[in-house]
Formats: sequence, structure tokens, C-alpha cells
Amino acid sequence: MEVRRIGPVFGAEVDVDLRAPVGGETIAAVRAALNEHEVLVVRDQDLSGEDMLALGHAFGELLCNPFSPSADDAPELIIFDNHDENPAALTDVWHADETFRAEPPSVTMLHSLIAPSLGGGTMFASMRAAYELLSERMKAFIEGLTALHDFGRFDGLFPNEPDARARLHQIELAFPHPVHPVVRVHPETGRRVLYVNRHFTRRINELTEDEGAALLELLLTRPSMSEIQLRIDWRAGTLVMWDNRSVQHYACHDYYPQRRRMQRVTVAGDRPVADAPPPSRSVQRVVVANPPVQPEDASVPRRRVLRPFERTGGEVPVS
Repeated sequence: MEVRRIGPVFGAEVDVDLRAPVGGETIAAVRAALNEHEVLVVRDQDLSGEDMLALGHAFGELLCNPFSPSADDAPELIIFDNHDENPAALTDVWHADETFRAEPPSVTMLHSLIAPSLGGGTMFASMRAAYELLSERMKAFIEGLTALHDFGRFDGLFPNEPDARARLHQIELAFPHPVHPVVRVHPETGRRVLYVNRHFTRRINELTEDEGAALLELLLTRPSMSEIQLRIDWRAGTLVMWDNRSVQHYACHDYYPQRRRMQRVTVAGDRPVADAPPPSRSVQRVVVANPPVQPEDASVPRRRVLRPFERTGGEVPVS
């Protein structure tokens, strides 16, 4: 497998075919590359929904996000289909996916089916690099602090009506607001990571309200540093996977009213901790040429994909 760095701090493009079935050696090589580079870009991947599910399962158990629009027959397969009749919402904020869980996802995989001709890119920020750029005095101060995480802006999806609030309460019972360390240690690389994000982190527990708010705001500005950012521009067939334990992302809403259709799976992770495990191995970096651009598929019908809690006929899947 060939790997080419695309950023000075993190990020790489890899030359590999990830259509099912994918062998164990390939998965191990991709996992090693992800540990080293944090964000991987794989171009020209003709992946169906079934292929995405199979690829995700090769990395671990898949999660269902009750707040994200998903396929009718597979709640683990998230579908983002945004256009002039369904503008994008709630993703234009720096965040790591689903830190409202006690065990947030380890890896997120996002695949482009229809890409706008201009705009629609995704920004990434290495929170491993964000931590490393803090002063030694600040590192010492925040070590051992914890923060409360909740649903963030997802609460706004539920109107103030009895049925809607009952559905939100059902999800709250499934996901009691967790406490995570402000600095977590990556379970595979042993690197320290700044682990607060603007979408889901509510407060720092060990400080007074005003002290915690001031410190949290300072830490939440770290992803805005240009030196630790990477922008990925999409074209149809592009697959991006990122280490949700060490990076945050921001989906740019600069393509309206063009259409942008994506499919996504998230792989289960473990409980964030502050104790350091042994580091993992890295992979060799070599150059791979850019593949040609694929044309858009305009035959896919337009509709607003429902989120799990919007569907009728049963309880909301909350795995």
C-alpha cells in the first residue's frame, strides 16, 4: 500500500482498493497508516452502501447515531444529502463525532457520492498537535481535569412538543451525559490529545463556573490554528477516514444550493482515559499520483433522509 503525505502536520493519501472483500493485511496496513497520519484520503472508490458497511465492520462494531439521517434499511449507514431543498445543518462547528457517548467512536469513514463543483470541503484539525503546541505550564495545569459532554446543538432538533420531548428523553436515558478527560491518551499510539470540542463539551468539572468557562473557551479555539489544519476537497468517489480520537472536523457550508451527497459509518471506540499505553508502529511514506476526477451521478433521486428518531413504528435505535 502506497502512502503520500498531504500535510506538514498530519494527513495522507493512500493508494488502495477498499471495496469488499478487504483482506486482513490491508486492514492492518490502513490502521497503521491511520495511527500515523490521523486522516487518510482514498480516491476513486466505487462503494455501495453495502460496501461501506462491510468496510466499517472490518474495523469493528458499527454505531447508530440517533441524530443523523440514515438509510431506511441500515441505521448504521448515515446519509447526508444536502441541496437547495435540504440545506446542511449542525455540522459547521468544530467537533469530534459523538463524544456524548461514554465510549465515543474510534474511526469515522465518509464517502462522497455526489460532490459540488465548488466548495463543500471538510476541515480537519489535529488535536494531538493542538496539545503539543500548548505551553508546558498549560499542559501541567490541564492534566487531570475532566469535562462534561452532552448532546450540544442536537437538542434543537426536538420541538417543544410532548412526543418530541419524549423521544429526546428516550435518547437521554440511553446516553447519560458522560465525563471525559480534558487530555486523553490515544489507546494505540500513546500520544496525548486535547479532548474538548465546541459541539459537545459543556463544562470543566474541577473549576468554578467562571474559571472553567474561560479555560474551556481558550481550549476550544485551538482547532482554528492554521498550522494544525488540513482541508479535504471532495469529488465523487473520494473516501476519507479519520481517527476520531485525535482529530476534530468542520464541514464547510459554502456550496449551497449545489448538491452534496455523502455516506458515512462510524466504528465503535473505547472509554477515553488519561493513562498512557505503549505506542504503535508506523508505516512507510511513499508517493502516489493523483487519480482522475469522476463525473457526478445525477440519477439519484432527491429526498430528505430521515433521522432515526423521526421514523415511526418502534423505538429509536441507539447503538
